[in-house]
Amino acid sequence: MKLLKTDFVLDAKGLSCPMPIVKTKKVMNELQAGQVIEVQATDKGSKADLQAWANSAGHQYLGTIDEGEVFKHYLRKSSNEGFIERKHPRVASNEELETKLEMNEKIVVLDVREEAEYAFCHIPNAISIPLGELEERLSELNKEDKIYVVCRTGNRSDLAAQKLAEKGFVDVINVVPGMSAWTGKTDSLNKEGRK
Repeated sequence: MKLLKTDFVLDAKGLSCPMPIVKTKKVMNELQAGQVIEVQATDKGSKADLQAWANSAGHQYLGTIDEGEVFKHYLRKSSNEGFIERKHPRVASNEELETKLEMNEKIVVLDVREEAEYAFCHIPNAISIPLGELEERLSELNKEDKIYVVCRTGNRSDLAAQKLAEKGFVDVINVVPGMSAWTGKTDSLNKEGRK
């Protein structure tokens, strides 16, 4: 299986509760907002523990990959996304995008979340280009396509939509609130997405 791109890998193998959380918290304090950490643990309770801790601390629990004896947990450091002012003028709701997908309209869904976020839950056939890579990967997109940009809350997608518009993309729409409230079909690395 392809390794997921992360900003930090924490080895918490052999440690039992609460040590994986203690070590994760220490590393999380050093990470920048939006960065993704992979926590490798062998404690069977680490999934529930890390998920609960991430939620209580305001971070995003992305998911866990079970590789036999080792659990690889993915978390994204909070970035206060809820406080960013939206600037891109064209906005669509999750429901509007879901309707267009159900009607098989000719649109492109661009997911600008981090690779690990995308891997654990994404809209089927969405193109994954993390916001930080968008500038150098513009050639993967057609400037004439109708592009619906999604992220977790609508803030990174707002920045991406602005960037695309500045680069001459003619039909770009920011989807709000994004994957944090998406109820439509999804695909997942774990193949447990909603159908």
